[in-house]
Amino acid sequence: MNADKIEGYIERVYGYAVNHTFSRDEADELSQEILFTAVRELPKLKDDSKFEPWLWSIANNVTKSFRRYMGKQRAMYSYDTLETLSCEDEYGDENEEFYDSLRTKIAMLSEMYRSIIILYYYDGLSTKQISEKLDIPEGTVTWRLSEARKKLKRKCTDMNETALKPVKLMIRINGEGDYKDPISPFPYVYINDALSQNILYYCYEAPKTVEELAKLCGVPAYYIEDALGNLIKREAMSEVSKGKYRTDFIIYSEKAREYDEKAKGVFEPVVDGFVSSLKKLADSAENLGIYTAEKPKEELIYLYGIMATEHLSEKHNPVKWVERSVRYDGYRWSYHAHLMNDNQYPIRELGREESSNLGSRGNYKHISYNFGGFSYREMMFGNEINICEDIFLGREIEDTDSAAAAIAKGFISKNDNGKLFVTVPAFTKEQKRQFDLLTDQAFESSIDGYTDAVRKYVSGYKKLFPEHLKDDVARACNYMFLTLYATHICDIAQERELLLSPHDGSICDVLIQHK
Repeated sequence: MNADKIEGYIERVYGYAVNHTFSRDEADELSQEILFTAVRELPKLKDDSKFEPWLWSIANNVTKSFRRYMGKQRAMYSYDTLETLSCEDEYGDENEEFYDSLRTKIAMLSEMYRSIIILYYYDGLSTKQISEKLDIPEGTVTWRLSEARKKLKRKCTDMNETALKPVKLMIRINGEGDYKDPISPFPYVYINDALSQNILYYCYEAPKTVEELAKLCGVPAYYIEDALGNLIKREAMSEVSKGKYRTDFIIYSEKAREYDEKAKGVFEPVVDGFVSSLKKLADSAENLGIYTAEKPKEELIYLYGIMATEHLSEKHNPVKWVERSVRYDGYRWSYHAHLMNDNQYPIRELGREESSNLGSRGNYKHISYNFGGFSYREMMFGNEINICEDIFLGREIEDTDSAAAAIAKGFISKNDNGKLFVTVPAFTKEQKRQFDLLTDQAFESSIDGYTDAVRKYVSGYKKLFPEHLKDDVARACNYMFLTLYATHICDIAQERELLLSPHDGSICDVLIQHK
């Protein structure tokens, strides 16, 4: 086999390495070792059709050896060679002296304490991860961390929050792409280290220079420059003027939550009419012969509501959709992040995952929704969707591995007579077409009121975000047409007992025939 085939897997191997290491430096080293081993062993591969499983087997074996090695030779930021650099007058204030002093004092700690400080605060590892990385008890890690803090506090009486208490972002993407961890990681995996999160946060409201970021993050400038290079490569940031860098996606914070609570009242007048239309739709849908997976009507009504809102959005959404640009990996998507406060999301959202199953023999797509009282369920992938379709059509199940995976994830179970049973409601193309027609009829009298309420809500919501993110904000406001049903309409309807709350463990997902 030609070694050129390996070139097509370089990015995927790097993604695999990112998911199996704690830093970009380690990921670089591991991915290089995997690729080197693959090139060396390639002549031994006799069956070209087995190339991919062969490659990931090599990756797995190399990773095991790499982890054993790293347990003894820990990679960390090198503070041993910090130099005392003279500062320009414009930076020669007390803050600069403090950060220089802090970095020097970290470097002066013994290796026992210095390594814990760096791994915990700068690498963003938990005490459990540090325990595994250094091969010492977690209790020892906790004790050393406490002692290291005391030592630093004795040296620096006023510890700066931004230096040793980084912010935490939960970064995700919206859009399309062929991603499946750990082999093909989602793009946010590459920008999710602690230092990158803090750089993104500090450059969100206004651009910052490398020197400003070094002060805020409490690390030498050359680490900032390295992280910025990766963030720009991954299209998370841009250089907006000479030496000034800006974050290029929305970061949701407490401001969004506070606005959401204040603006909720605009939906109070429209809830009764909206729910009345929804119940009319649910009654009419009973005549379509939809496969309901034996779910009760009070649970299905939420699914019908979100499907109806998606359909109505095409004609009635007051905010026009702005198409995403093609990203560095050839897909259309955009980042977004939440500023976490005690591991809590600042806002409530509608979670939506769709597996379109375009490159498969199957004809169905799977959509999984997560909102108000419904448990999260990951989307199915191609072969799992195909198994469900085979069951619908009474075909013999030949792909037993995919069937087992679908059963393990709860997409399929066995009924009382031992036959396989799909646990997800399903629409044929014709049923979905009829459902959309019924939606237009049922909501004819209430959709204008809902649209006006959404328009009022987003008119203030879009002002919460930086001007340079207007396209991202437009997409977020467009999606609000769905989100505000899933949050405010459903919340108020439950408070008024117009809708019953979902039972614990309820799932809101659907299979729709689309080809």
